Amino acid sequence: MTFHDLVVNAERLLADLRDLSVFGRNAGGGIDRASFSAADATAREWLAGRCAEAGLEVMTDAVGNIFVSSPRLEEGIAHHPAVWTGSHIDAVPDGGAFDGALGVIAAIEVLRTLHEAGTGLTRPVRAVSFSDEEGSFAHLFGSSAIARGFGVDQLEAMIGRDGARLAEALPSALTVSLADAAAVGPPPEGVAAYVELHIEQGSLLEASGVPIGVVTGIVAIGGGTVRFRGRADHAGTTPLDRRQDAGLAASEFAVALPALASATSADAVVTTGIMRFDPAGSNIVPGGAEVSVDFRDVELERAIDLGNRIAASASEIASRRGVGVEIEFEETVPGARMNDAVRGAIAGAAAGLGLDAIDIRSGAGHDAQNMALIAPTGMIFVPSVGGRSHSPAEYTRDDDVVRGASVLLRTVLALVRG
Repeated sequence: MTFHDLVVNAERLLADLRDLSVFGRNAGGGIDRASFSAADATAREWLAGRCAEAGLEVMTDAVGNIFVSSPRLEEGIAHHPAVWTGSHIDAVPDGGAFDGALGVIAAIEVLRTLHEAGTGLTRPVRAVSFSDEEGSFAHLFGSSAIARGFGVDQLEAMIGRDGARLAEALPSALTVSLADAAAVGPPPEGVAAYVELHIEQGSLLEASGVPIGVVTGIVAIGGGTVRFRGRADHAGTTPLDRRQDAGLAASEFAVALPALASATSADAVVTTGIMRFDPAGSNIVPGGAEVSVDFRDVELERAIDLGNRIAASASEIASRRGVGVEIEFEETVPGARMNDAVRGAIAGAAAGLGLDAIDIRSGAGHDAQNMALIAPTGMIFVPSVGGRSHSPAEYTRDDDVVRGASVLLRTVLALVRG
């Protein structure tokens, strides 16, 4: 069998994608599969089982990243820089079945196809599932640990969106220490290239009638938590002019955010997805309020500027309303330009399969932007029906799933032979 003859097993690919979607499925049809949760643990166990059935080896590092390899393909080249491909299997609350999961399942299918063919390669191929891409504890957590690293103090300070501490969740899920997690970094032999298949999460490909997007770059992303500290009081006996209402300060802050984004650039966006009052009672003036903030722009400098504008707004509102404020933003993850050679390999793979492709920019964050810090990196997009994502309505048609995985296989072959 020649390189040109290799094809993915479409039936197996689609079945695995459907099977993975069972883990964390809620009554409304969405998926609740946060990293280090029970649903995540069962999904990881299933994934490892599928790999073992195929004769592949699985290794999990101290932050939960999963690496899959083929001993058969690595004889004599195991210590060479590998071509990595993958994504993530964690999901946002009430999320969809394709975001991240498609890239992981397709990566394993590509590796399984090469393993079964016994094709001689000049570089190893590794399928990877990064942990906590969706930011239950930190945006792009697993790939950030590899590309940039975390100190023990940073890990100690991480609090999940549900209030859990990473210092408790990580050792419980993986039986590791924070010191182990802080030691995670890039492999000593380096990474030859990284390529990620992902749904577009937008509507450009569908509207254009084009099946393949060759990603040119990824947006910069920042965010964190703003906490307002006031004083809890009785809702009926405390006059309005004597209140230190943290909830009102938080609400004014949230309403002000869109104008701050618009003033930064036409590409900037900002989102508040979580707001909590403490105490949470209908007849109590909130003494504390917590607001999550997610901000993005295609240019790192503008994203940082937007973060500064948001912090200044929070401080001004807090001062005017007589409450305190604490601003905890993670380091803004830089956007990334995709590597020209990897983009060329993707475009060539699509053309070789007779598929039209267009250049496209990613407005969502991806592990690929961290991988671009340590290796030549590229991304393949396939259409999302209606542009829907991060919801139970997220859907990519079977034909597009198979096309994307086929382009991924051809791209990986080009990279391991290049």
